[in-house]
Amino acid sequence: MNRSDQAQTQTTPASPAAVPSTALRFHPITHLYAARALRDFGDGFVSVLLPVYLTALGFSAFQVGVIATAALLGSALLTTLIGLLGARYDHRQLLLAAACLMVATGVAFAAIHDYAALLVVAFAGTVNPSAGNVSVFVPLEHAVLTREVSDAERTKSFGRYSLVGALASAVGSLAAAAPDFVAPLGWSALAAIKAMFVLYALLGLVGGLVYAHVPKRAPAAEPHAAAALGPSRRIVLKLAALFSIDSFAGGFTVQSLLALWLFERFDLSLSAAGMFFFWSGVFAAFSFPVSVWIARHIGLVNTMVFTHIPASLCLILAAVAPTLAVALALLLVRASLSQMDVPARSSYVMAVVTPAERAAAAGFTAVPRSLAAALSPALAGALFAASFRATPLVICGVLKILYDVLLLLQFRHLKPPEER
Repeated sequence: MNRSDQAQTQTTPASPAAVPSTALRFHPITHLYAARALRDFGDGFVSVLLPVYLTALGFSAFQVGVIATAALLGSALLTTLIGLLGARYDHRQLLLAAACLMVATGVAFAAIHDYAALLVVAFAGTVNPSAGNVSVFVPLEHAVLTREVSDAERTKSFGRYSLVGALASAVGSLAAAAPDFVAPLGWSALAAIKAMFVLYALLGLVGGLVYAHVPKRAPAAEPHAAAALGPSRRIVLKLAALFSIDSFAGGFTVQSLLALWLFERFDLSLSAAGMFFFWSGVFAAFSFPVSVWIARHIGLVNTMVFTHIPASLCLILAAVAPTLAVALALLLVRASLSQMDVPARSSYVMAVVTPAERAAAAGFTAVPRSLAAALSPALAGALFAASFRATPLVICGVLKILYDVLLLLQFRHLKPPEER
Protein backbone atom coordinates (compact mmCIF):
# COMPACT_ATOMS: atom_id res chain seq x y z
CA MET A 1 0.00 0.00 0.00
CA ASN A 2 1.47 3.36 -0.97
CA ARG A 3 1.28 6.52 1.07
CA SER A 4 -1.63 7.89 -0.90
CA ASP A 5 -3.65 4.75 -0.16
CA GLN A 6 -2.67 4.88 3.52
CA ALA A 7 -3.94 8.44 3.71
CA GLN A 8 -7.25 7.34 2.31
CA THR A 9 -7.63 4.43 4.75
CA GLN A 10 -7.08 6.79 7.67
CA THR A 11 -10.17 8.80 6.73
CA THR A 12 -12.91 8.62 9.34
CA PRO A 13 -15.95 6.68 8.11
CA ALA A 14 -18.70 9.00 6.98
CA SER A 15 -22.27 8.87 5.82
CA PRO A 16 -23.09 7.25 2.46
CA ALA A 17 -23.34 10.71 0.90
CA ALA A 18 -19.67 11.31 1.67
CA VAL A 19 -18.44 8.09 0.05
CA PRO A 20 -18.44 9.33 -3.57
CA SER A 21 -15.96 12.13 -2.82
CA THR A 22 -13.51 9.57 -1.44
CA ALA A 23 -14.06 7.29 -4.41
CA LEU A 24 -13.32 10.14 -6.82
CA ARG A 25 -10.04 11.01 -5.16
CA PHE A 26 -7.19 10.81 -7.70
CA HIS A 27 -3.75 9.33 -7.15
CA PRO A 28 -1.12 12.12 -6.86
CA ILE A 29 0.66 11.13 -10.08
CA THR A 30 -2.61 11.61 -11.99
CA HIS A 31 -2.30 15.32 -11.24
CA LEU A 32 1.29 15.28 -12.52
CA TYR A 33 0.13 13.65 -15.74
CA ALA A 34 -2.63 16.25 -16.17
CA ALA A 35 -0.31 19.19 -15.47
CA ARG A 36 2.30 17.87 -17.87
CA ALA A 37 -0.33 17.45 -20.58
CA LEU A 38 -1.35 21.11 -20.21
CA ARG A 39 2.14 22.58 -20.36
CA ASP A 40 3.35 20.24 -23.12
CA PHE A 41 0.32 21.19 -25.21
CA GLY A 42 1.44 24.81 -24.82
CA ASP A 43 5.08 23.99 -25.56
CA GLY A 44 3.95 22.08 -28.66
CA PHE A 45 2.42 25.06 -30.42
CA VAL A 46 4.84 27.66 -29.03
CA SER A 47 7.89 25.81 -30.36
CA VAL A 48 6.42 25.85 -33.89
CA LEU A 49 5.06 29.39 -33.73
CA LEU A 50 8.11 30.96 -32.09
CA PRO A 51 10.27 31.22 -35.27
CA VAL A 52 7.22 32.33 -37.29
CA TYR A 53 6.39 35.01 -34.73
CA LEU A 54 9.96 36.28 -34.46
CA THR A 55 10.51 36.42 -38.23
CA ALA A 56 7.13 38.21 -38.59
CA LEU A 57 8.50 40.82 -36.20
CA GLY A 58 11.45 41.28 -38.56
CA PHE A 59 14.17 39.26 -36.80
CA SER A 60 16.79 37.14 -38.63
CA ALA A 61 17.44 33.40 -38.37
CA PHE A 62 20.48 34.16 -36.23
CA GLN A 63 18.37 36.26 -33.85
CA VAL A 64 15.82 33.42 -33.63
CA GLY A 65 18.66 31.08 -32.63
CA VAL A 66 19.83 33.53 -29.97
CA ILE A 67 16.30 33.71 -28.53
CA ALA A 68 16.22 29.89 -28.37
CA THR A 69 19.62 29.87 -26.66
CA ALA A 70 18.46 32.47 -24.13
CA ALA A 71 15.36 30.42 -23.36
CA LEU A 72 17.35 27.22 -22.79
CA LEU A 73 20.06 29.00 -20.79
CA GLY A 74 17.46 30.64 -18.57
CA SER A 75 15.76 27.28 -18.09
CA ALA A 76 19.08 25.80 -16.98
CA LEU A 77 19.66 28.52 -14.40
CA LEU A 78 16.09 28.29 -13.13
CA THR A 79 16.52 24.53 -12.79
CA THR A 80 19.70 25.14 -10.79
CA LEU A 81 17.77 27.36 -8.42
CA ILE A 82 14.96 24.81 -8.18
CA GLY A 83 17.52 22.10 -7.41
CA LEU A 84 18.84 24.15 -4.50
CA LEU A 85 15.38 24.98 -3.20
CA GLY A 86 13.84 21.59 -3.95
CA ALA A 87 15.96 19.82 -1.37
CA ARG A 88 14.63 22.07 1.39
CA TYR A 89 11.15 23.20 0.37
CA ASP A 90 7.86 21.62 -0.56
CA HIS A 91 7.74 20.60 -4.22
CA ARG A 92 4.12 21.66 -4.60
CA GLN A 93 4.91 25.28 -3.74
CA LEU A 94 7.77 25.34 -6.24
CA LEU A 95 5.53 23.87 -8.95
CA LEU A 96 2.92 26.56 -8.26
CA ALA A 97 5.58 29.26 -8.56
CA ALA A 98 6.72 27.80 -11.89
CA ALA A 99 3.11 27.82 -13.14
CA CYS A 100 2.83 31.52 -12.27
CA LEU A 101 6.01 32.16 -14.25
CA MET A 102 4.45 30.36 -17.23
CA VAL A 103 1.46 32.72 -17.06
CA ALA A 104 3.73 35.77 -16.99
CA THR A 105 5.79 34.43 -19.92
CA GLY A 106 2.77 34.00 -22.18
CA VAL A 107 1.43 37.46 -21.42
CA ALA A 108 4.84 39.08 -21.98
CA PHE A 109 5.41 37.41 -25.37
CA ALA A 110 1.97 38.53 -26.51
CA ALA A 111 2.59 42.14 -25.47
CA ILE A 112 6.26 42.81 -26.32
CA HIS A 113 7.83 43.54 -29.73
CA ASP A 114 11.27 44.81 -28.73
CA TYR A 115 14.02 42.26 -29.37
CA ALA A 116 16.06 43.04 -26.25
CA ALA A 117 12.96 42.77 -24.07
CA LEU A 118 12.02 39.47 -25.72
CA LEU A 119 15.51 38.16 -24.97
CA VAL A 120 14.97 38.96 -21.29
CA VAL A 121 11.55 37.30 -21.25
CA ALA A 122 12.89 34.20 -23.02
CA PHE A 123 15.76 34.00 -20.52
CA ALA A 124 13.66 34.54 -17.39
CA GLY A 125 10.49 32.76 -18.52
CA THR A 126 9.31 29.25 -19.35
CA VAL A 127 9.02 29.36 -23.15
CA ASN A 128 10.43 26.10 -24.48
CA PRO A 129 11.80 26.07 -28.05
CA SER A 130 12.48 22.34 -27.89
CA ALA A 131 8.91 21.20 -27.10
CA GLY A 132 10.50 18.47 -25.02
CA ASN A 133 11.40 17.74 -21.45
CA VAL A 134 13.84 20.63 -20.99
CA SER A 135 11.88 22.52 -18.38
CA VAL A 136 12.07 23.88 -14.86
CA PHE A 137 9.05 21.70 -14.03
CA VAL A 138 10.71 18.38 -14.89
CA PRO A 139 13.07 17.72 -11.92
CA LEU A 140 10.30 18.51 -9.45
CA GLU A 141 7.83 16.25 -11.24
CA HIS A 142 10.38 13.43 -11.42
CA ALA A 143 11.03 13.58 -7.68
CA VAL A 144 7.31 13.61 -6.84
CA LEU A 145 6.52 10.76 -9.23
CA THR A 146 9.36 8.56 -7.93
CA ARG A 147 8.33 8.88 -4.30
CA GLU A 148 4.77 7.80 -5.16
CA VAL A 149 5.56 4.48 -6.92
CA SER A 150 7.52 1.29 -6.23
CA ASP A 151 10.74 0.27 -8.00
CA ALA A 152 8.80 -2.32 -10.00
CA GLU A 153 6.36 0.34 -11.27
CA ARG A 154 8.83 3.20 -11.71
CA THR A 155 9.76 2.70 -15.38
CA LYS A 156 6.14 2.04 -16.34
CA SER A 157 5.05 5.25 -14.57
CA PHE A 158 7.72 7.26 -16.36
CA GLY A 159 6.58 5.69 -19.62
CA ARG A 160 3.01 6.87 -19.00
CA TYR A 161 4.27 10.29 -17.92
CA SER A 162 6.27 10.61 -21.15
CA LEU A 163 3.38 9.26 -23.24
CA VAL A 164 0.97 11.86 -21.87
CA GLY A 165 3.46 14.66 -22.49
CA ALA A 166 4.28 13.57 -26.03
CA LEU A 167 0.64 13.19 -27.06
CA ALA A 168 -0.18 16.62 -25.63
CA SER A 169 2.84 18.13 -27.41
CA ALA A 170 1.72 16.52 -30.67
CA VAL A 171 -1.76 18.01 -30.37
CA GLY A 172 -0.13 21.33 -29.53
CA SER A 173 1.93 21.15 -32.72
CA LEU A 174 -1.27 20.58 -34.66
CA ALA A 175 -2.81 23.59 -32.93
CA ALA A 176 0.07 25.73 -34.25
CA ALA A 177 -1.81 25.87 -37.55
CA ALA A 178 -4.64 27.83 -35.89
CA PRO A 179 -3.43 31.21 -37.24
CA ASP A 180 -3.93 29.92 -40.80
CA PHE A 181 -7.51 28.88 -40.08
CA VAL A 182 -8.58 32.19 -38.50
CA ALA A 183 -7.14 34.28 -41.35
CA PRO A 184 -10.48 34.17 -43.30
CA LEU A 185 -12.12 35.73 -40.25
CA GLY A 186 -10.07 38.87 -40.73
CA TRP A 187 -7.37 38.15 -38.16
CA SER A 188 -3.83 39.09 -39.12
CA ALA A 189 -1.21 36.37 -38.67
CA LEU A 190 0.53 38.44 -36.00
CA ALA A 191 -2.67 38.95 -34.00
CA ALA A 192 -3.50 35.25 -34.20
CA ILE A 193 -0.05 34.23 -32.94
CA LYS A 194 -0.34 36.70 -30.08
CA ALA A 195 -3.65 35.05 -29.16
CA MET A 196 -1.84 31.72 -29.00
CA PHE A 197 0.63 33.15 -26.50
CA VAL A 198 -2.33 34.30 -24.40
CA LEU A 199 -3.62 30.73 -24.57
CA TYR A 200 -0.20 29.58 -23.36
CA ALA A 201 -0.61 31.84 -20.33
CA LEU A 202 -4.08 30.43 -19.62
CA LEU A 203 -2.66 26.90 -19.75
CA GLY A 204 -0.16 27.93 -17.09
CA LEU A 205 -3.02 29.19 -14.93
CA VAL A 206 -4.98 25.94 -15.23
CA GLY A 207 -1.78 23.96 -14.65
CA GLY A 208 -1.27 25.83 -11.40
CA LEU A 209 -4.76 24.80 -10.26
CA VAL A 210 -3.85 21.18 -11.00
CA TYR A 211 -0.52 21.41 -9.15
CA ALA A 212 -2.44 22.66 -6.13
CA HIS A 213 -3.73 19.08 -5.69
CA VAL A 214 -0.24 17.56 -5.45
CA PRO A 215 0.30 16.35 -1.84
CA LYS A 216 2.07 18.89 0.31
CA ARG A 217 5.10 16.98 1.51
CA ALA A 218 8.69 17.84 2.21
CA PRO A 219 10.95 16.10 -0.32
CA ALA A 220 13.11 14.50 2.35
CA ALA A 221 13.02 13.88 6.09
CA GLU A 222 16.45 15.51 6.43
CA PRO A 223 16.50 18.49 4.08
CA HIS A 224 20.07 19.44 4.81
CA ALA A 225 21.24 15.94 3.94
CA ALA A 226 19.32 16.09 0.68
CA ALA A 227 20.79 19.46 -0.28
CA ALA A 228 23.93 17.84 -1.67
CA LEU A 229 24.71 14.53 -3.30
CA GLY A 230 26.17 11.85 -1.07
CA PRO A 231 27.27 8.31 -1.98
CA SER A 232 25.96 8.62 -5.55
CA ARG A 233 27.86 11.81 -6.37
CA ARG A 234 30.30 10.19 -8.79
CA ILE A 235 27.54 8.33 -10.65
CA VAL A 236 25.40 11.46 -11.00
CA LEU A 237 28.27 13.63 -12.20
CA LYS A 238 29.25 11.09 -14.87
CA LEU A 239 25.64 10.81 -16.03
CA ALA A 240 25.32 14.60 -16.08
CA ALA A 241 28.44 14.92 -18.24
CA LEU A 242 27.16 12.34 -20.72
CA PHE A 243 23.66 13.81 -20.80
CA SER A 244 25.24 17.18 -21.55
CA ILE A 245 26.75 15.79 -24.76
CA ASP A 246 23.33 14.49 -25.77
CA SER A 247 21.61 17.79 -24.98
CA PHE A 248 24.28 19.91 -26.67
CA ALA A 249 23.70 17.80 -29.77
CA GLY A 250 19.91 18.09 -29.47
CA GLY A 251 20.15 21.87 -29.25
CA PHE A 252 21.16 21.98 -32.92
CA THR A 253 17.73 20.61 -33.87
CA VAL A 254 15.31 21.94 -31.25
CA GLN A 255 11.82 21.92 -32.71
CA SER A 256 11.82 25.65 -33.45
CA LEU A 257 15.00 25.33 -35.51
CA LEU A 258 13.89 22.12 -37.18
CA ALA A 259 10.71 23.95 -38.20
CA LEU A 260 12.82 26.82 -39.52
CA TRP A 261 14.91 24.31 -41.54
CA LEU A 262 11.76 22.85 -43.10
CA PHE A 263 10.41 26.34 -43.85
CA GLU A 264 13.63 27.48 -45.55
CA ARG A 265 14.81 24.22 -47.16
CA PHE A 266 11.47 23.03 -48.57
CA ASP A 267 9.21 26.11 -48.24
CA LEU A 268 6.87 24.14 -45.97
CA SER A 269 3.67 25.93 -44.96
CA LEU A 270 2.73 26.57 -41.34
CA SER A 271 -0.27 24.21 -41.49
CA ALA A 272 1.85 21.45 -43.08
CA ALA A 273 4.54 21.93 -40.44
CA GLY A 274 1.93 21.71 -37.70
CA MET A 275 0.60 18.47 -39.19
CA PHE A 276 4.12 17.01 -39.49
CA PHE A 277 5.02 17.83 -35.88
CA PHE A 278 1.67 16.43 -34.76
CA TRP A 279 2.42 13.05 -36.34
CA SER A 280 6.03 13.04 -35.20
CA GLY A 281 4.76 13.70 -31.68
CA VAL A 282 2.21 10.89 -31.96
CA PHE A 283 4.89 8.46 -33.17
CA ALA A 284 7.16 9.52 -30.32
CA ALA A 285 4.35 9.16 -27.80
CA PHE A 286 3.51 5.60 -28.72
CA SER A 287 7.18 4.68 -28.65
CA PHE A 288 7.18 5.12 -24.86
CA PRO A 289 5.12 2.00 -24.00
CA VAL A 290 7.34 0.10 -26.44
CA SER A 291 10.38 1.48 -24.64
CA VAL A 292 9.05 0.19 -21.31
CA TRP A 293 8.51 -3.27 -22.84
CA ILE A 294 12.00 -3.30 -24.37
CA ALA A 295 13.56 -2.18 -21.08
CA ARG A 296 11.99 -5.14 -19.29
CA HIS A 297 13.77 -7.48 -21.71
CA ILE A 298 17.18 -5.87 -22.40
CA GLY A 299 17.58 -3.35 -19.56
CA LEU A 300 17.41 0.42 -19.24
CA VAL A 301 20.89 1.30 -20.53
CA ASN A 302 20.63 -0.96 -23.56
CA THR A 303 17.23 0.53 -24.35
CA MET A 304 18.67 4.03 -24.25
CA VAL A 305 21.55 3.19 -26.56
CA PHE A 306 20.14 0.77 -29.12
CA THR A 307 17.05 2.84 -29.90
CA HIS A 308 18.97 6.11 -30.05
CA ILE A 309 21.67 5.23 -32.59
CA PRO A 310 19.27 4.38 -35.48
CA ALA A 311 17.37 7.60 -34.77
CA SER A 312 20.57 9.63 -35.15
CA LEU A 313 21.40 7.91 -38.42
CA CYS A 314 17.94 8.85 -39.75
CA LEU A 315 18.57 12.50 -38.83
CA ILE A 316 21.89 12.54 -40.70
CA LEU A 317 20.23 11.05 -43.77
CA ALA A 318 17.36 13.56 -43.56
CA ALA A 319 19.88 16.40 -43.70
CA VAL A 320 20.89 15.34 -47.22
CA ALA A 321 17.49 14.09 -48.39
CA PRO A 322 16.76 15.19 -51.98
CA THR A 323 13.02 15.76 -51.55
CA LEU A 324 10.59 16.88 -48.88
CA ALA A 325 8.85 13.48 -48.84
CA VAL A 326 12.09 11.62 -48.15
CA ALA A 327 13.14 14.10 -45.47
CA LEU A 328 9.79 13.90 -43.68
CA ALA A 329 9.78 10.09 -43.84
CA LEU A 330 13.24 9.90 -42.28
CA LEU A 331 12.29 12.45 -39.62
CA LEU A 332 9.17 10.44 -38.76
CA VAL A 333 11.24 7.27 -38.35
CA ARG A 334 13.59 9.26 -36.18
CA ALA A 335 10.65 10.51 -34.09
CA SER A 336 9.54 6.91 -33.57
CA LEU A 337 12.94 6.01 -32.08
CA SER A 338 14.64 9.09 -30.68
CA GLN A 339 12.48 9.51 -27.58
CA MET A 340 12.50 5.88 -26.44
CA ASP A 341 15.40 6.71 -24.14
CA VAL A 342 13.38 9.30 -22.20
CA PRO A 343 11.42 7.08 -19.75
CA ALA A 344 14.38 4.69 -19.49
CA ARG A 345 16.77 7.54 -18.70
CA SER A 346 14.49 9.14 -16.11
CA SER A 347 13.86 5.81 -14.42
CA TYR A 348 17.56 4.89 -14.47
CA VAL A 349 18.68 8.12 -12.77
CA MET A 350 16.10 7.69 -10.02
CA ALA A 351 17.05 4.00 -9.59
CA VAL A 352 20.84 4.28 -9.19
CA VAL A 353 20.81 6.90 -6.41
CA THR A 354 19.62 6.67 -2.83
CA PRO A 355 16.08 7.93 -1.99
CA ALA A 356 17.48 10.96 -0.15
CA GLU A 357 19.42 12.01 -3.26
CA ARG A 358 16.63 11.75 -5.82
CA ALA A 359 15.62 15.41 -5.90
CA ALA A 360 19.24 16.53 -6.06
CA ALA A 361 20.06 13.93 -8.72
CA ALA A 362 17.14 15.07 -10.88
CA GLY A 363 18.40 18.66 -10.66
CA PHE A 364 22.08 17.87 -11.11
CA THR A 365 21.45 15.83 -14.25
CA ALA A 366 18.94 18.32 -15.67
CA VAL A 367 20.99 21.50 -15.19
CA PRO A 368 24.10 20.58 -17.21
CA ARG A 369 21.80 19.21 -19.92
CA SER A 370 19.94 22.51 -20.08
CA LEU A 371 23.18 24.52 -20.08
CA ALA A 372 24.63 22.39 -22.86
CA ALA A 373 21.42 22.60 -24.89
CA ALA A 374 21.46 26.38 -24.49
CA LEU A 375 24.76 26.74 -26.35
CA SER A 376 23.92 25.08 -29.64
CA PRO A 377 20.78 26.88 -30.97
CA ALA A 378 22.73 30.10 -31.51
CA LEU A 379 25.44 28.13 -33.33
CA ALA A 380 22.76 26.46 -35.43
CA GLY A 381 21.23 29.87 -36.16
CA ALA A 382 24.61 31.15 -37.32
CA LEU A 383 24.99 28.14 -39.62
CA PHE A 384 21.50 28.76 -40.99
CA ALA A 385 22.37 32.40 -41.63
CA ALA A 386 25.54 31.29 -43.46
CA SER A 387 23.41 28.98 -45.66
CA PHE A 388 24.82 25.78 -44.08
CA ARG A 389 21.29 24.57 -43.40
CA ALA A 390 22.03 20.83 -43.31
CA THR A 391 25.08 21.09 -41.08
CA PRO A 392 23.24 21.41 -37.72
CA LEU A 393 21.36 18.16 -38.39
CA VAL A 394 24.57 16.28 -39.21
CA ILE A 395 26.38 17.65 -36.15
CA CYS A 396 23.44 16.63 -33.98
CA GLY A 397 23.40 13.07 -35.30
CA VAL A 398 27.16 12.50 -34.98
CA LEU A 399 27.37 13.85 -31.42
CA LYS A 400 24.37 11.80 -30.29
CA ILE A 401 25.99 8.59 -31.59
CA LEU A 402 29.16 9.50 -29.66
CA TYR A 403 27.04 9.97 -26.51
CA ASP A 404 25.38 6.57 -26.95
CA VAL A 405 28.70 4.75 -27.30
CA LEU A 406 30.15 6.45 -24.21
CA LEU A 407 27.02 5.75 -22.16
CA LEU A 408 27.15 2.05 -23.01
CA LEU A 409 30.85 1.80 -22.14
CA GLN A 410 30.47 3.60 -18.82
CA PHE A 411 27.20 2.21 -17.44
CA ARG A 412 26.42 -1.17 -18.98
CA HIS A 413 27.42 -2.92 -15.72
CA LEU A 414 25.55 -0.63 -13.27
CA LYS A 415 22.09 -2.16 -12.97
CA PRO A 416 18.95 -0.70 -11.34
CA PRO A 417 17.37 -2.79 -8.52
CA GLU A 418 14.81 -4.51 -10.74
CA GLU A 419 17.54 -5.83 -13.10
CA ARG A 420 19.83 -7.33 -10.45
